[in-house]
Amino acid sequence: MKFSIQQWGTVREQPVMAITLSSGAGVEVTVLTYGCIVQSLLVPDRNGKPADVVLGFDTLAPYVAGHPKFGAVCGRYANRIHEGRFSLNGKTYTLERNEAATGQHLHGGSKGFDKVVWGYGLEESADTLWLNLYHTSPDGDAGYPGRVDVVHSVGLDAHNRLWFNFRAVADADTVLNLVNHSYFNLAGVGERTVAGHDLRIAADLFTPLYDTLIPTGAVQPVEGTPFDFRTGRTLGEKEIYDVNFPLRNQSDSADGLTLAAELHHPASGRAMRVRTSQPGVQFYTGFKLDQKTWIGKGGAHYPACAGLCLETQHFPDSPNQPHFPTTTLKAGSLWEARTVHEFYVG
Repeated sequence: MKFSIQQWGTVREQPVMAITLSSGAGVEVTVLTYGCIVQSLLVPDRNGKPADVVLGFDTLAPYVAGHPKFGAVCGRYANRIHEGRFSLNGKTYTLERNEAATGQHLHGGSKGFDKVVWGYGLEESADTLWLNLYHTSPDGDAGYPGRVDVVHSVGLDAHNRLWFNFRAVADADTVLNLVNHSYFNLAGVGERTVAGHDLRIAADLFTPLYDTLIPTGAVQPVEGTPFDFRTGRTLGEKEIYDVNFPLRNQSDSADGLTLAAELHHPASGRAMRVRTSQPGVQFYTGFKLDQKTWIGKGGAHYPACAGLCLETQHFPDSPNQPHFPTTTLKAGSLWEARTVHEFYVG
């Protein structure tokens, strides 16, 4: 286990650092303090050859210019809030409707947690290296009530397990939904899609959507629908998915985490298992990437479905859907979430 730190540039005269954690067992992750962006994730194949498996850029400038949340933390509220409005304690709050195509509030707005430089510190516990990133979101930030202090802990252990953990405290009641928004391609990123990956999602239900990508409020069985990934299937070219799956309501291990999904690339042998304490996982195939030209690492053009997201989180529009698991963070209460990505050869 080892780490390294280098400066990548500056944003608003604040230095942006790139911190690399190495497991000693083949996996290496580089995280930027700007937006908590997972800039690189090296994972070995069945022959021990590493490849970068997350979409992103080689330099800071394209991240700052704006991008589809490649590897970033989304907040205060990941995913969508209907027409940028919600009520809390009898008061209605109005947020930016920054998703032009649907008119919804998306991922905390155009100046969300992905647009700030986070503080950081490093620690080692047992066989895990931890990068702790911290940020204070002031009262009224992006229209949300209350000051929120957030710590995002990225951990890498000697067993090639990558952790994305969150802790947050607010000084007034607010809503919160945080996620890492990495786009994965286990073949290695480049001018290719995720076709040929095998995906299993451990969910019996999904939340159907209106055309605006806001949940209808229903929770329906996946059986007999295109959303049935319970036994796994191979992804084809440019499949269109951007949907939330409620996970089964019980953990599958002593650590209290529930299986969310398993992704496997048979040609390379790379495989990833995702377990979480969160109630849902958003499966997004990156089909909208071709709405703009994205030139990524090594000069590669990222086509539609160049990477897929498995975002462990609370449900979209939960502040307006009282029967969904609550995203209300009460003043003085500790909000916690844990997700682990386990990499192995399958």
